[in-house]
Amino acid sequence: MGSIKVAIIGVGNCASSLVQGIHHYLELPNDAEVPGIMHNTIGEYRIDDIEVVAAFDIDENKVGKDVSEAIFTQPNNTLKFAEVPHLGVPVERGMTHDGIGKYVSHLVKKSPHSTTDVSGILKERGVDVVINYLPVGSEMATKWYVEQILDARCAMINCIPVFIAREDYWRSRFEERGLPIIGDDIKSQLGATITHRVLTRLFEDRGVAIDNTYQLNFGGNTDFLNMLERERLVSKKISKTGAVTSQMDDEIDPDRIHIGPSDHVPWLQDRKWCYIRMEGRIFGGAPISLEVKLEVWDSPNSAGVVVDAIRCAKLALDRGIGGTIIGPSAYFMKSPPEQYTDDAARDLVEAFIAGDS
Repeated sequence: MGSIKVAIIGVGNCASSLVQGIHHYLELPNDAEVPGIMHNTIGEYRIDDIEVVAAFDIDENKVGKDVSEAIFTQPNNTLKFAEVPHLGVPVERGMTHDGIGKYVSHLVKKSPHSTTDVSGILKERGVDVVINYLPVGSEMATKWYVEQILDARCAMINCIPVFIAREDYWRSRFEERGLPIIGDDIKSQLGATITHRVLTRLFEDRGVAIDNTYQLNFGGNTDFLNMLERERLVSKKISKTGAVTSQMDDEIDPDRIHIGPSDHVPWLQDRKWCYIRMEGRIFGGAPISLEVKLEVWDSPNSAGVVVDAIRCAKLALDRGIGGTIIGPSAYFMKSPPEQYTDDAARDLVEAFIAGDS
């Protein structure tokens, strides 16, 4: 069915893991097992059908470099697991707006080049799917890019907690143009939020009353550094908290649940450490508590999920489906328009892939 032409907004750690993954899993047999994806082939699209044809950033250290070089340029600090050949795709100067937080401004210096014609490049290169990897809190920048995506008539995957796919205004604009969007805020393959969601659902299904819970996260990448600026963290906390509380049968007092990034520890690099605690009551009011620690490389943990989201977005394009794609959004994202349990959301994705929904 040909390639899926992809553009990336924000050439950080997540972009690095995605691009490495595309080149790591080349020419696989269809029955090969790949950790982190649903199927080797989705609607006849394989991982190696994904082709990065455009990328945008504002960092002077990345703009103008080939994507294959920019993904390994500081302050990127994620795991290198694949060699990426020269792609012949330079990183273009994007729009800044609110894309640089005050705690990363000493690491990321704005390129002196003028903002490029983003919509024109998307059209010229025939981009199918645009992936938003901007830093948390980049609300103005995200909305500016959404306008370029709509003008160029591309599908979109919104990997950050700026709410687009779940908002009626933006959903209707994508629907009017027959363009699919999957969002908002990517879930990891096995990260803090999915673990907390599953444990919450387990407590509920086994009849345990949840009294208190927290999820504390810290890491060493620029995302955690950026989120030290609490004003930029608001939508992230809403997204992560809502993803967990959606699995509760009854509302919980906001003072009894705390979920969110806690600190930046530089030597962890792109590793993330998560601590989850849950307290509740079982039969007779007897107390029960659970504690979990999760350690993971943060960016590779979401790259496989994005690989599946890209292929689902292209399927929707092929089928002429516009607006928010409900099943993939519910399974791949923390803040979709409609929340489901994860097993139900997975069934919705399988039905979508099969063309049954």
